[in-house]
Amino acid sequence: MMNSSGIAVLARGLTVVRGDRTVLRGIDFTVLLGRITGLLGPSGCGKSTLMRAVVGTQAKVSGTLEVLGRSAGAAELRARIGYVTQAPSVYDDLTVRQNLEYFASVLLPGHRSRDARHEYVTRAIEDVDLASHADSLAGRLSGGQRSRVSLAVALLGTPEVLVLDEPTVGLDPVLRRDLWDLFHRLADERGATILVSSHVMDEAERCHRLLLMRDGTILAEDAPGDLRTRTRSETVEQAFLHLVDQAKALEENAR
Repeated sequence: MMNSSGIAVLARGLTVVRGDRTVLRGIDFTVLLGRITGLLGPSGCGKSTLMRAVVGTQAKVSGTLEVLGRSAGAAELRARIGYVTQAPSVYDDLTVRQNLEYFASVLLPGHRSRDARHEYVTRAIEDVDLASHADSLAGRLSGGQRSRVSLAVALLGTPEVLVLDEPTVGLDPVLRRDLWDLFHRLADERGATILVSSHVMDEAERCHRLLLMRDGTILAEDAPGDLRTRTRSETVEQAFLHLVDQAKALEENAR
Protein backbone atom coordinates (compact mmCIF):
# COMPACT_ATOMS: atom_id res chain seq x y z
CA MET A 1 0.00 0.00 0.00
CA MET A 2 1.68 3.20 -1.19
CA ASN A 3 1.04 6.47 0.60
CA SER A 4 0.57 9.73 -1.26
CA SER A 5 3.61 11.42 0.28
CA GLY A 6 6.12 9.17 -1.48
CA ILE A 7 7.85 8.61 1.87
CA ALA A 8 8.32 5.13 3.34
CA VAL A 9 10.16 6.17 6.54
CA LEU A 10 10.02 9.55 8.25
CA ALA A 11 12.16 10.44 11.27
CA ARG A 12 12.14 13.72 13.17
CA GLY A 13 14.23 14.21 16.29
CA LEU A 14 14.89 10.47 16.52
CA THR A 15 16.86 9.78 19.69
CA VAL A 16 18.00 6.53 21.26
CA VAL A 17 19.67 6.38 24.67
CA ARG A 18 21.46 3.25 25.89
CA GLY A 19 22.61 3.51 29.49
CA ASP A 20 24.55 6.77 29.83
CA ARG A 21 25.24 6.96 26.08
CA THR A 22 23.13 8.73 23.48
CA VAL A 23 23.42 6.49 20.40
CA LEU A 24 21.19 8.49 18.04
CA ARG A 25 21.21 12.23 18.58
CA GLY A 26 17.90 13.75 17.52
CA ILE A 27 18.30 12.88 13.84
CA ASP A 28 15.99 13.73 10.94
CA PHE A 29 15.81 11.72 7.72
CA THR A 30 13.46 10.24 5.13
CA VAL A 31 13.49 7.04 3.10
CA LEU A 32 11.64 7.28 -0.21
CA LEU A 33 9.19 4.67 -1.45
CA GLY A 34 10.47 2.26 -4.08
CA ARG A 35 14.07 3.39 -3.80
CA ILE A 36 17.30 1.93 -2.42
CA THR A 37 18.61 4.09 0.41
CA GLY A 38 22.11 3.32 1.60
CA LEU A 39 22.95 3.89 5.25
CA LEU A 40 26.71 4.33 5.34
CA GLY A 41 29.19 5.07 8.04
CA PRO A 42 31.95 3.50 10.17
CA SER A 43 31.26 0.67 12.60
CA GLY A 44 29.76 1.95 15.86
CA CYS A 45 28.19 5.08 14.37
CA GLY A 46 24.60 3.94 15.09
CA LYS A 47 23.51 2.23 11.85
CA SER A 48 22.22 -0.96 13.47
CA THR A 49 20.44 1.00 16.20
CA LEU A 50 18.70 3.13 13.58
CA MET A 51 17.58 0.02 11.71
CA ARG A 52 16.25 -1.65 14.86
CA ALA A 53 14.28 1.51 15.57
CA VAL A 54 12.76 1.42 12.07
CA VAL A 55 11.59 -2.19 12.46
CA GLY A 56 10.34 -1.53 16.00
CA THR A 57 12.73 -3.69 18.02
CA GLN A 58 14.82 -0.94 19.65
CA ALA A 59 14.11 0.15 23.22
CA LYS A 60 14.24 3.72 24.60
CA VAL A 61 13.36 5.49 21.36
CA SER A 62 12.04 9.05 21.41
CA GLY A 63 11.08 11.54 18.74
CA THR A 64 8.92 10.82 15.69
CA LEU A 65 9.46 7.70 13.60
CA GLU A 66 6.85 6.61 11.07
CA VAL A 67 7.00 3.69 8.65
CA LEU A 68 4.44 3.49 5.82
CA GLY A 69 2.38 6.10 7.65
CA ARG A 70 2.27 4.16 10.94
CA SER A 71 4.30 4.48 14.13
CA ALA A 72 7.39 2.25 13.94
CA GLY A 73 6.72 -1.06 15.64
CA ALA A 74 2.95 -1.00 15.07
CA ALA A 75 1.46 -4.48 14.84
CA GLU A 76 0.02 -3.87 11.36
CA LEU A 77 3.54 -3.29 10.00
CA ARG A 78 4.87 -6.75 10.86
CA ALA A 79 3.79 -8.37 7.61
CA ARG A 80 4.85 -5.34 5.56
CA ILE A 81 8.51 -5.17 6.65
CA GLY A 82 11.33 -7.66 6.03
CA TYR A 83 14.38 -7.44 8.31
CA VAL A 84 17.80 -9.06 7.95
CA THR A 85 20.23 -8.75 10.86
CA GLN A 86 24.00 -9.07 10.58
CA ALA A 87 23.94 -12.60 12.06
CA PRO A 88 22.17 -15.21 9.89
CA SER A 89 18.87 -16.29 11.48
CA VAL A 90 18.51 -19.90 10.34
CA TYR A 91 18.20 -23.34 11.90
CA ASP A 92 21.29 -25.44 11.11
CA ASP A 93 19.49 -28.78 11.40
CA LEU A 94 16.89 -27.86 8.75
CA THR A 95 17.35 -27.68 5.00
CA VAL A 96 17.05 -24.38 3.17
CA ARG A 97 13.51 -25.23 2.07
CA GLN A 98 12.51 -26.46 5.53
CA ASN A 99 13.78 -23.20 7.05
CA LEU A 100 11.71 -21.20 4.57
CA GLU A 101 8.62 -23.40 5.07
CA TYR A 102 8.85 -23.00 8.84
CA PHE A 103 9.18 -19.22 8.69
CA ALA A 104 6.41 -19.04 6.09
CA SER A 105 4.05 -20.85 8.47
CA VAL A 106 4.92 -18.33 11.20
CA LEU A 107 5.17 -15.09 9.23
CA LEU A 108 2.48 -15.41 6.57
CA PRO A 109 -1.15 -14.85 7.54
CA GLY A 110 -2.99 -18.04 8.48
CA HIS A 111 -5.65 -17.68 5.81
CA ARG A 112 -3.09 -18.19 3.05
CA SER A 113 -3.24 -21.71 1.67
CA ARG A 114 -0.40 -24.23 1.89
CA ASP A 115 0.01 -23.99 -1.90
CA ALA A 116 0.33 -20.21 -1.70
CA ARG A 117 2.97 -20.48 1.02
CA HIS A 118 4.82 -23.03 -1.12
CA GLU A 119 4.88 -20.53 -3.99
CA TYR A 120 6.30 -17.80 -1.73
CA VAL A 121 8.97 -20.22 -0.46
CA THR A 122 9.98 -21.30 -3.96
CA ARG A 123 10.17 -17.73 -5.22
CA ALA A 124 12.24 -16.58 -2.23
CA ILE A 125 14.72 -19.43 -2.75
CA GLU A 126 15.02 -18.57 -6.43
CA ASP A 127 15.40 -14.85 -5.65
CA VAL A 128 18.54 -15.51 -3.62
CA ASP A 129 19.87 -18.08 -6.13
CA LEU A 130 19.78 -21.06 -3.77
CA ALA A 131 17.57 -23.42 -5.81
CA SER A 132 20.47 -25.85 -6.23
CA HIS A 133 20.92 -25.91 -2.43
CA ALA A 134 17.24 -26.05 -1.45
CA ASP A 135 17.60 -29.53 0.08
CA SER A 136 20.95 -28.88 1.77
CA LEU A 137 21.17 -28.52 5.53
CA ALA A 138 21.70 -24.89 6.50
CA GLY A 139 24.49 -25.93 8.86
CA ARG A 140 26.53 -27.21 5.91
CA LEU A 141 26.28 -24.02 3.87
CA SER A 142 28.97 -21.36 3.59
CA GLY A 143 28.61 -18.14 5.52
CA GLY A 144 27.50 -16.28 2.42
CA GLN A 145 24.89 -18.92 1.60
CA ARG A 146 23.51 -18.80 5.15
CA SER A 147 23.21 -15.03 4.82
CA ARG A 148 21.21 -15.55 1.64
CA VAL A 149 18.84 -17.91 3.48
CA SER A 150 18.19 -15.11 6.00
CA LEU A 151 17.51 -12.75 3.11
CA ALA A 152 15.09 -15.28 1.61
CA VAL A 153 13.20 -15.36 4.91
CA ALA A 154 12.87 -11.58 4.79
CA LEU A 155 11.50 -11.80 1.23
CA LEU A 156 8.63 -14.12 2.18
CA GLY A 157 5.27 -12.53 1.51
CA THR A 158 6.68 -9.76 -0.68
CA PRO A 159 7.30 -7.10 2.03
CA GLU A 160 6.95 -3.45 1.03
CA VAL A 161 10.00 -2.37 3.04
CA LEU A 162 13.24 -4.32 3.39
CA VAL A 163 15.68 -3.37 6.14
CA LEU A 164 19.05 -5.03 5.54
CA ASP A 165 21.86 -4.67 8.08
CA GLU A 166 25.18 -5.11 6.26
CA PRO A 167 23.91 -8.02 4.10
CA THR A 168 27.08 -8.16 1.97
CA VAL A 169 29.67 -8.21 4.77
CA GLY A 170 32.22 -10.98 4.26
CA LEU A 171 30.95 -11.92 0.81
CA ASP A 172 33.11 -12.29 -2.27
CA PRO A 173 32.85 -9.63 -5.02
CA VAL A 174 30.75 -11.81 -7.35
CA LEU A 175 28.15 -12.59 -4.69
CA ARG A 176 28.08 -8.95 -3.60
CA ARG A 177 27.38 -7.92 -7.19
CA ASP A 178 24.62 -10.52 -7.53
CA LEU A 179 22.92 -9.38 -4.32
CA TRP A 180 22.99 -5.75 -5.45
CA ASP A 181 21.47 -6.81 -8.76
CA LEU A 182 18.70 -8.50 -6.75
CA PHE A 183 18.14 -5.37 -4.65
CA HIS A 184 17.66 -3.32 -7.81
CA ARG A 185 15.24 -5.88 -9.28
CA LEU A 186 13.20 -5.78 -6.08
CA ALA A 187 13.05 -1.98 -6.19
CA ASP A 188 12.56 -1.59 -9.95
CA GLU A 189 10.23 -4.51 -10.66
CA ARG A 190 8.33 -4.98 -7.39
CA GLY A 191 8.42 -1.45 -6.03
CA ALA A 192 10.14 -2.50 -2.81
CA THR A 193 11.67 0.15 -0.56
CA ILE A 194 15.13 -0.92 0.63
CA LEU A 195 17.14 0.52 3.50
CA VAL A 196 20.56 -1.15 3.43
CA SER A 197 23.51 -0.44 5.69
CA SER A 198 27.18 -0.83 4.88
CA HIS A 199 30.55 0.46 5.94
CA VAL A 200 31.95 -0.24 2.45
CA MET A 201 31.91 3.07 0.65
CA ASP A 202 32.11 1.66 -2.88
CA GLU A 203 28.61 0.20 -2.39
CA ALA A 204 27.29 3.74 -2.08
CA GLU A 205 27.27 4.21 -5.83
CA ARG A 206 24.74 1.37 -6.15
CA CYS A 207 22.14 3.27 -4.10
CA HIS A 208 19.57 5.80 -5.28
CA ARG A 209 20.02 7.90 -2.14
CA LEU A 210 22.41 7.93 0.80
CA LEU A 211 22.30 8.63 4.48
CA LEU A 212 25.85 9.25 5.73
CA MET A 213 26.26 8.75 9.48
CA ARG A 214 28.89 9.66 12.04
CA ASP A 215 28.67 9.38 15.85
CA GLY A 216 24.89 9.05 15.96
CA THR A 217 24.22 11.96 13.61
CA ILE A 218 23.31 12.30 9.94
CA LEU A 219 26.09 14.09 8.07
CA ALA A 220 24.27 14.17 4.73
CA GLU A 221 21.18 12.90 2.95
CA ASP A 222 21.33 13.01 -0.84
CA ALA A 223 21.89 11.11 -4.09
CA PRO A 224 25.49 9.89 -4.61
CA GLY A 225 26.11 12.18 -7.59
CA ASP A 226 24.71 15.22 -5.79
CA LEU A 227 26.93 14.52 -2.77
CA ARG A 228 30.01 14.32 -4.96
CA THR A 229 29.07 17.57 -6.72
CA ARG A 230 28.28 19.42 -3.51
CA THR A 231 31.60 18.47 -1.92
CA ARG A 232 33.59 18.67 -5.18
CA SER A 233 34.71 15.07 -4.69
CA GLU A 234 35.41 12.31 -7.18
CA THR A 235 34.03 9.50 -4.98
CA VAL A 236 31.45 9.13 -2.24
CA GLU A 237 34.24 8.11 0.13
CA GLN A 238 36.01 11.41 -0.51
CA ALA A 239 32.70 13.24 -0.02
CA PHE A 240 32.19 11.45 3.30
CA LEU A 241 35.68 12.33 4.53
CA HIS A 242 35.13 15.95 3.46
CA LEU A 243 31.92 16.09 5.49
CA VAL A 244 33.62 14.47 8.50
CA ASP A 245 36.40 17.06 8.43
CA GLN A 246 33.81 19.81 8.06
CA ALA A 247 31.85 18.52 11.05
CA LYS A 248 35.00 18.28 13.18
CA ALA A 249 35.93 21.86 12.32
CA LEU A 250 32.49 23.10 13.34
CA GLU A 251 32.70 21.17 16.62
CA GLU A 252 36.11 22.67 17.41
CA ASN A 253 34.91 26.20 16.60
CA ALA A 254 31.93 25.72 18.91
CA ARG A 255 34.13 24.90 21.91
